[in-house]
Amino acid sequence: MQGTKRFTKAKIAVLMGGMSKEREISLKTGNAIAHALTDRGYDITTLDVSKDIGTQLIKRGIEAAFVALHGRWGEDGTIQGLLEILRIPYTGSGVKASAVAMDKIISKRLFREAGLPTPGFRALEIQTSRPPRPLPLVVKPATEGSTLGVTIVHSEDMWSQALNTAFAYDRQVLAEDFIPGREITASILNGQPLPLIYIEPREGFYDYNAKYTPGKTLYHVPAPLNGAIERSLKELAVSAYQTLGCEGCARVDMILSHNGDPMILEVNTIPGMTPTSLVPKAAAAMGMDFGDLAEAILNSASLKIASYRGMA
Repeated sequence: MQGTKRFTKAKIAVLMGGMSKEREISLKTGNAIAHALTDRGYDITTLDVSKDIGTQLIKRGIEAAFVALHGRWGEDGTIQGLLEILRIPYTGSGVKASAVAMDKIISKRLFREAGLPTPGFRALEIQTSRPPRPLPLVVKPATEGSTLGVTIVHSEDMWSQALNTAFAYDRQVLAEDFIPGREITASILNGQPLPLIYIEPREGFYDYNAKYTPGKTLYHVPAPLNGAIERSLKELAVSAYQTLGCEGCARVDMILSHNGDPMILEVNTIPGMTPTSLVPKAAAAMGMDFGDLAEAILNSASLKIASYRGMA
């Protein structure tokens, strides 16, 4: 699946690494993308993002940016804002959608406002002695990714430690109803859903170790679902993507409960592109190789150019 090639004569920076706790995963994502686009003939520079990134972008004459950053200062609208100021077209969602999707509490409130199903929850800013909702609960930092700081609380004696773990990552914590069921993820590319993936950890839940250790998780793609449920989940994922105002490539994580009810968990606006990542698996299931995928994501940055025209 190849569309019109754009940016073939542009100096492109793959922005990677950065200063978040997901730095190592971002480096893997960025290197994979850089190699794929270089093989396609693009003029690629890799930049490990630090405090002088604005100076580096100007000094090197960068004309387009592939954002391969995960977590804070990369996935939360901050680097997107800098690129907007410099009028450098970039991949992925804009400032507003990036910031909103990164905050799990705000995004869940928007899902509710839009009438989209999401597990019940409470937002916490201080320690509480008892759980605010019936157990089990999933306790997680409001603005972290890669399942960092997440605990599934099954009993009250786990509560205090779960909060301590989550608050070590963030000032706000989400306590979300645990919904037993199958974890389904939908990759969205330029507004269109790719084949769904059913994620089946070999043990425990889909935590950091299960995500990034080969062999720890089984990935069923396309997900073994009947046609009606598959269509419903894809429509729900696209609705979540649109509700937050996402662009380019994003991934919507959902739970299909044992009762057959779908629930949106969160939206990831810069999904991983490592060998174990989900978006490349979904793309491969429809005959799209990694190079095609990287190029399609890069091409989506051209949509930003129109917004810069006519500006002083």
